[in-house]
Amino acid sequence: MVRVVLATHNVHKALEFQQILGDAVPGLEIVRYDGPEPVEDGSTFVANALIKARAAAEHTGLPALADDSGICVDVMGGSPGIFSARWAGHHGDAEANLQLLLDQLSDMPDSARAAHFTATLALVVPGAEPVVVEGIWPGRIARHAQGGHGHGSDPIFVPEGHDATAAELGPDVKNRESHRARAFAAIVPALRALAS
Repeated sequence: MVRVVLATHNVHKALEFQQILGDAVPGLEIVRYDGPEPVEDGSTFVANALIKARAAAEHTGLPALADDSGICVDVMGGSPGIFSARWAGHHGDAEANLQLLLDQLSDMPDSARAAHFTATLALVVPGAEPVVVEGIWPGRIARHAQGGHGHGSDPIFVPEGHDATAAELGPDVKNRESHRARAFAAIVPALRALAS
């Protein structure tokens, strides 16, 4: 059994990763990271995912998997982007982040509310080149927060092909279609190679 540390302290994200990964990679055990939180001072999703994965790999000596993700609004030039978790000024205040984003888009017609979730995954294996993949989940920003499933921007994001927010969709739908699910599908070959 090959152990890979998941470089996050975010319980919601860890649970989502476990649900998405499921039995996709036999011989692989995902373990939670309990080391120091690195400073995410990169200017892109890729840079921040690599910072987290490298820190976890260095701290544990294990291969490490990290993500950086966020909501990107077209009319706002891709913002909040890497600042999604601290858009309102305080890291992790999801309600304030959502309300600020809704307020900023309040005058925008539905035709100008296109957005997408981005998830970038970085796999860092000591002594090897990192593997970086990206998953995009297109959609639009709703007019009001709705739904009790999920976390982060899920209550205001309506995925393409749906009339409900990501927070109204069941976990089975989200774990099959989301940006993280798409990024995981892209990194599964590298994880399988590691586990073989």
